[in-house]
Amino acid sequence: MRKTFIVLIGILFFHNGFSQSDDITESANNLLKLLSADVKEQMQLKFDDNERFNWHYVPRWRSGVSLHDLTQPQLDAALNLLRNSLSVQGYKKATDVMTLENVLREVEGRGTDDTYRDPKKYFFTIFGTPSKESPWGWRLEGHHISLNFSTINNKIQSSTPSFFGSNPATIPSGKRKGEQILKEESTLGFSLINSFSSTQLQTAIVSASAYSDILSENKRKAMALTPTGILYTAMNEEQKKTFMALLNVYVRNYELGFSETLMNKIKEAGIENLSFAWAGSLKPGKGHYYRIQGPMLLIEFDNTQNNANHIHSVVRDLTNDFAEDILKEHYEKEHPKNK
Repeated sequence: MRKTFIVLIGILFFHNGFSQSDDITESANNLLKLLSADVKEQMQLKFDDNERFNWHYVPRWRSGVSLHDLTQPQLDAALNLLRNSLSVQGYKKATDVMTLENVLREVEGRGTDDTYRDPKKYFFTIFGTPSKESPWGWRLEGHHISLNFSTINNKIQSSTPSFFGSNPATIPSGKRKGEQILKEESTLGFSLINSFSSTQLQTAIVSASAYSDILSENKRKAMALTPTGILYTAMNEEQKKTFMALLNVYVRNYELGFSETLMNKIKEAGIENLSFAWAGSLKPGKGHYYRIQGPMLLIEFDNTQNNANHIHSVVRDLTNDFAEDILKEHYEKEHPKNK
């Protein structure tokens, strides 16, 4: 297991021949140029293919090309595309989640050749033709990762739905014992809920028991959940700071341009309209769940499985998942109906 882990770390973090660029389209085309015709055909689907909306976060095979099928130069180019689509913290989080498959192999007593818990069973898929003018998108997906990007005019217009999971949430043993990949999401959530007064808790806690998973699941279109919990405006100044720090943990996973765009959109919809809801235990070690919700935003965090050591977290833009809102505006502008 140790040898496999070291090799994977080398694959994921040490790259030759590629440097970070702000040009997302160039990054995608650099990858496609390195692929054989057969591999390119597997990786590249039409932009309007229904597969673009078929997202999930369980360990299954996907459409696209897995890490198994890429040579080292191709993998370098693929991971360069990922780096240019996320922030430094987001990229590290994504690649760290992949390495947890090796931890699960050991925890579950599986062999190093096991294909169910497999750090290379992550798939790259490009939708459409990467262009600086026309819409196109791409996806990285595998166990506990689903990252969906939609690009127009060489700019990422949507990075949702985005899913990060962590199993185990806290590595229980071995060389990485105690490591928590989604630590801030957890600790800031607990800090916020435990800062509330007894009166505030009556509003913030919506269930004594945590939910078994995120409530929005992997639905094609995100729907607003029943508004509940404590409003931002009902928090004191220190609580508001903690709340904003927690919100920023999620928003800052994306590359700088999109993270700023998303935060501006959240602010335009009204920070005062955001709420924080909690379910389950107020202390680590037992099942707990929280969500942040507003007019256009839904963030869910759940840690109930495997004795509350298994996290699922998701960000949904209720108006623009898969860039639906922006694409509608784009097509109306570029292809107006004949009057």
